[in-house]
Amino acid sequence: MSRVALTQPGLEPLIRAALAEDLGRAGDITSNAVIPADTPMEGVVRSREAGRIAGAEAAAMAFNLVDGAVNVAVAQPDGARVEAGTTVLSVDGPAHAILAAERVALNLLCHLSGIATATAALVDAVADWPARIACTRKTTPGLRSLEKQAVRAGGGVNHRFGLDDAMLIKDNHIAVAGGIAPALARARAAAGHLVKIEIEVDTLDQLDEALAGGADAVLLDNMDPATLAAAVRRVDGRAVTEASGRVSRDTVAAVAASGVDIISVGALTHSAPILDLGLDAEPAGA
Repeated sequence: MSRVALTQPGLEPLIRAALAEDLGRAGDITSNAVIPADTPMEGVVRSREAGRIAGAEAAAMAFNLVDGAVNVAVAQPDGARVEAGTTVLSVDGPAHAILAAERVALNLLCHLSGIATATAALVDAVADWPARIACTRKTTPGLRSLEKQAVRAGGGVNHRFGLDDAMLIKDNHIAVAGGIAPALARARAAAGHLVKIEIEVDTLDQLDEALAGGADAVLLDNMDPATLAAAVRRVDGRAVTEASGRVSRDTVAAVAASGVDIISVGALTHSAPILDLGLDAEPAGA
């Protein structure tokens, strides 16, 4: 095996911090006591359930940062669909290093694969409609870029990455600004020519006001499917339509059937269960 090619150098500080948190002041005192220092190890990470993979590169980096002598071979890259028992990646090298990195690598791989799996389930559920599944900014602090990549691995698309790359005028902005019309007017005056402006609306009357103000996109918040369909007809292609509000596997098809362009789901990143994966030591030479 050879070391996996790493294409996300920005990951390194994050993973170093996670390793430092786990290794503490004295390192892995269990492995250091139980296993002779020069012992080699071969291991295989397998999926224990069906799902979608994300975070393979982050897991590989965890092993390599503990010891560059650890070789990692990724069998299932980000976006791959796996069944229970599928080999996702293999490692070989010093046993101390592999065991020291194991938990950080699996924490990242299981968490991110869980997001990809949850995303893929919603993407599959709306396959009969053109709506795309998007994440939100409801991400784990420090892990946003990884979690958004996991959404893409599951077939979803990304919403804005932060407050600085698009304007989203929400209910609190509207309340403080004095209404939809003044909020949109000020946003339009301040926005650069490449900055899109989206505004949240709760009713069809608010939607009419948002369209009159020239919004590029409208966030149709917590509307039932019938109201969503009416909103899409009223927009008639003049703006991007986005539905949000506690969308789940059980409700997403009805939301998509309304004809909206985007369905944003915060639960993809704040509540997705992990995908169960585990590292097993292999007999030498297996």
